[in-house]
Amino acid sequence: MRRSKLLYVPFWATYVFLYLPIVVLVVMSFNAGDSAYSFDGFSFKWYGELVRDDRVLSGVVNTLIVAAGSTLIATVLGTLLAVGLVRYTRSKVLEAISLMPAVLPDLVIAIGLLLFYGTIQLTLGLYSAVLAHGVFSMAFVAAVVRTRLTGADTSLEEASRDLGAGPVTTFMKITLPQLMPGIVAGALLAFTLSLDEFVIAYFTIGNSEQTLPIVIYSMIRFGVTPKINALAAILLLVSFTAVIAGQRLTKIGESRAQD
Repeated sequence: MRRSKLLYVPFWATYVFLYLPIVVLVVMSFNAGDSAYSFDGFSFKWYGELVRDDRVLSGVVNTLIVAAGSTLIATVLGTLLAVGLVRYTRSKVLEAISLMPAVLPDLVIAIGLLLFYGTIQLTLGLYSAVLAHGVFSMAFVAAVVRTRLTGADTSLEEASRDLGAGPVTTFMKITLPQLMPGIVAGALLAFTLSLDEFVIAYFTIGNSEQTLPIVIYSMIRFGVTPKINALAAILLLVSFTAVIAGQRLTKIGESRAQD
């Protein structure tokens, strides 16, 4: 028993090392003073400063555009990819290729996409970042939907085809409703990944536009301030909410499938 309790020491030490700085960041975002290292009183001052910062607001708008557009692309392509891998092919090579965006380092994907855009002479902007994030997030959506599709009941699809429904009708009325919890969960995951992603956006968006992570990077080069802490706290809240919602939808879908 003593030995087993000692095993919890590195476990909790790791959690403290990872999450204590995040807790400190959130607390310091409510600092009334100008220092990011000493707490001088509770205040929402820096959250108000964010609302009045045009650069931050522009970054928020650009981030939401990129996140929404890439989520739409990743959700559609990732869902179709998952259906194709589970129902129409058993190729290990295709499965490995479909997971490559999730396995490869972000820097490799970013440089590769930048070279590709340069080869086809595509001007960089929000649309190039949308495409890049869509390709990156597609693998994660496919993985989530594929898990849901593997446990789906195929008897309803077989009954639909026996009654004369075509493949498209069967997919839209039978398969798609069964996959919807997984699709929504994958979409929320893709949105969260795009919202926080920096490296790919930095390489593929160009110099004319900036997403919120790029704005934070440019601000933090001159030192950490409570204003940056407030911005990071908001991003943390949005990401945390999206992840929890995705997990809840996945559990709801699994419980309905078991019923």
